[in-house]
Amino acid sequence: MYGSEAPPDPLDVWLIDSEGASTHVTAGSDWCLVVDSSAPRAGYDMAEWGRVEVAPIRSETPFADHLGETVSAVGEERDPDTGRIALEITFASGRVRCDARSGDLRLSGT
Repeated sequence: MYGSEAPPDPLDVWLIDSEGASTHVTAGSDWCLVVDSSAPRAGYDMAEWGRVEVAPIRSETPFADHLGETVSAVGEERDPDTGRIALEITFASGRVRCDARSGDLRLSGT
């Protein structure tokens, strides 16, 4: 958040399954897409640069349409120089694509 303005896409996403296990998705500093197994962390204040809030899913996020659904497939795209650049997660009712573009995490639903 910068003031009261939220960014168009989140900085990080944690997918939490019914057993409580977390999968973290974010963009790395080298512009690759980082996927790891880590729990959500607390938000923090960056003074004049705004603040980072960690909150439950918002309705604007492409994952909101698939809340409670089982993941049926996962595919990734790789760049030979930077590694993983995209992840596509498939649910029964559609897909969510996670991209690392220009160092930012971008989410889109299909």
